[in-house]
Amino acid sequence: MINILLVDDETYVTESLALTLPWEDMGISCVFQAASGTEALSVMEEQDIDVLVTDIRMPGMTGLELIETAGSRWPHIRHILLTGHSDFEYAKKAIQLQAVDYILKPVNDEELMKSVISAVASLKEEWEAFEKMHQLMYSRKTDIGILRTQLMHDLMLGRQLSMRSVLDKLSAYEISFYTEAPAVMLLIQLGRHFTDMDHHSVSLIEYAIGNIAEEVFAGTFHVWHCKAPHDCLVLLMQPKEGKRSSTDWGMDEARIRRERLEEDVELFRKHVSSYLKGSITVLITDWFSFPEELPAAYRTGLSSLYLSQHAEAGAVLFLEDQPNRPAAVKPLEALYKPPTLIHLLESMQWEAAASKMEQVFADMENSAYSREHLHEMYLSVTNAFMYISHKQGRLFYQLDQTGLDPLAAQEVIHSLPRLKEWTHAVMDKLKAELAANEQQSKRFVIKQVQELVSNDNGQELSVKTIADQVYLHPVYLSKIYKAETGEGLGDYIIRMRMEKALYLLKHTNKKIYEITTELGYQNPQYFSKMFKKHYGMTPNEFRDQ
Repeated sequence: MINILLVDDETYVTESLALTLPWEDMGISCVFQAASGTEALSVMEEQDIDVLVTDIRMPGMTGLELIETAGSRWPHIRHILLTGHSDFEYAKKAIQLQAVDYILKPVNDEELMKSVISAVASLKEEWEAFEKMHQLMYSRKTDIGILRTQLMHDLMLGRQLSMRSVLDKLSAYEISFYTEAPAVMLLIQLGRHFTDMDHHSVSLIEYAIGNIAEEVFAGTFHVWHCKAPHDCLVLLMQPKEGKRSSTDWGMDEARIRRERLEEDVELFRKHVSSYLKGSITVLITDWFSFPEELPAAYRTGLSSLYLSQHAEAGAVLFLEDQPNRPAAVKPLEALYKPPTLIHLLESMQWEAAASKMEQVFADMENSAYSREHLHEMYLSVTNAFMYISHKQGRLFYQLDQTGLDPLAAQEVIHSLPRLKEWTHAVMDKLKAELAANEQQSKRFVIKQVQELVSNDNGQELSVKTIADQVYLHPVYLSKIYKAETGEGLGDYIIRMRMEKALYLLKHTNKKIYEITTELGYQNPQYFSKMFKKHYGMTPNEFRDQ
């Protein structure tokens, strides 16, 4: 939809042009008229004008002053000047103001039509380029976040990557980390106030916590944050001064670093409490060499975090201060290597999941393991079972009461055979439960998707971002949604936005550009185009009827 505004103090000129030229053939939807520069600005405030054709010599505000004012407020508008004065100064000023054409009166219809058609083509090219650029920028922003998280997960779970591959990925994903350099990890557990929220709200809180961390630690550290494979957030931090090894630090320097880290972490915790109105528990690992020692640091920190569940809400814990700090557990190496147990259970690869567990149990049987090893194994497996149960809209307690009963849990980890028996028994129950409730699971995903779309407040919402929030591949999510509802997910997103647009146009006095922004569109013309495609009329036409 492209609108044109004709401006001339001699109204017969604009009336004649409006009535005689084949505007639709030139791609023009609506023709508006004004008899002065002031009136023209009023029209542009109320209507979406794309092409402005104005006389230069008018009383009050001249055409040159009009296009200068309009250009500063609506930069996308194409300007065409009409005048009976072939003065070079007029033409020079028109060029400076980026008018697309300069036509002498009396107006030659063919010449004006040619100029308008050129302006329309220029607008369409600009819109197409803008839309492509917007999609590219959004896709890159979304993709790079997903890629950063995936790389962090691969490194934490011990996936074998060459140093060259790590360096290439760090550079490609714009992560300012050094290899073979000291780093420290913060594991963050959300407090009860946050965990009681719905999934979408928790995701926003996690995003906000990451942003707060970047602001607090930016002066001293490079910060890389993401949701961990297990139920916590991870902040990976590295000093900005360079690649000096932590083994080179003297006693005083190590103490100073510890004090500085304590101050920054406490400030971080207070900011989260102040701005987000909730508490977090933070566990700080020992310093380690990135990326070689990252998997061991993560496993050790995660186990310690699990064992510190009784800690006071909002606590800041240093791993080096923990009395019973867990050691890096070599017998459990196979448990953390991709594909993870969570991934296998999520994709219902039951045989592969059972085989993975057998490998872990075999490694433990063939090496010296302690009660702590059994406890870590139990916590990791329970976490995977809980994750899958909750994703299906079920409570793990409904599946197995033993898992959350402290006394029963002590019995389970009493010996390796008991832990093995319990693991396989719960996996069999989970398999039966998921097989019986696969359809219910799909309905739960559809419900999540529809909640996300209905709660859309102008955010950058797409099939890809929704799939990321429900932890499914975009193609698979689209397939499920189409099969269950008969409507494509992309079509559903557009339909809901158009219904909201209809309501806002009917029940509010908001301007078109305000509604455009509220719905998450960047370009009012693109929004108008989508609205007309959906309802057969433009937003302005809907309001005027």
